[in-house]
Amino acid sequence: MPKLILVRHGQSQWNLENRFTGWWDVDLTEKGVAEAVAAGHLLREKAVLPTFAFTSLQTRAIRTLHLALEAAGRLWIPEVKDWRLNERHYGGLTGLDKAETAAKHGDDQVKIWRRSFDIPPPELEAASEYDLASDPRYAGIAIPNTESLKLTIERVLPYWESTILPVLARGETVIIAAHGNSLRALAKHLSAISDADITDLEIPTGQPIIYDFDETMQPRERYYLKDA
Repeated sequence: MPKLILVRHGQSQWNLENRFTGWWDVDLTEKGVAEAVAAGHLLREKAVLPTFAFTSLQTRAIRTLHLALEAAGRLWIPEVKDWRLNERHYGGLTGLDKAETAAKHGDDQVKIWRRSFDIPPPELEAASEYDLASDPRYAGIAIPNTESLKLTIERVLPYWESTILPVLARGETVIIAAHGNSLRALAKHLSAISDADITDLEIPTGQPIIYDFDETMQPRERYYLKDA
């Protein structure tokens, strides 16, 4: 039966520094590298071996995928990168320290920006140092200047339906190495989580989450591979 593996990238430098990251390209920390390698060892130990891979265009997710696949002995499998698996765009919050932002705007406002379903953060200004208009990986792409989780879902789910699901339906074991919010978008859909309840779903770094699918391509209940 088809099997889906979701892996949030290992700890990034801005995770460590408690900064809003979004679409900005930040690498893994040493801990993040170790988390990615451990994920791959777990895949190998549990004999859940990917046959096809998807990831975003962001370094932290790509490196997590490659480190995990190498540790699992599966670095050779087909791989597709796509911007629609990128992290949610945090707009004008990009690069800001989360604690300092809360002190300035209040915990309640920051919680709304971070966790509400359909209220995006302030837009990123065009003159910002975090403007990605000149980044060659996004040539020809309409880069958002902010996103809510709802807007993130609106780009992730069509990609899931058109590109990832058909691969899974062939009987492949698919791994997606991506980000907290792009994976929350998928989990919301696959586990039928309500708009209200999705705000409480946390996806930890470097911990493979598994969905088994039945013969009608309906997902069963998700679980952590370490608990299998």
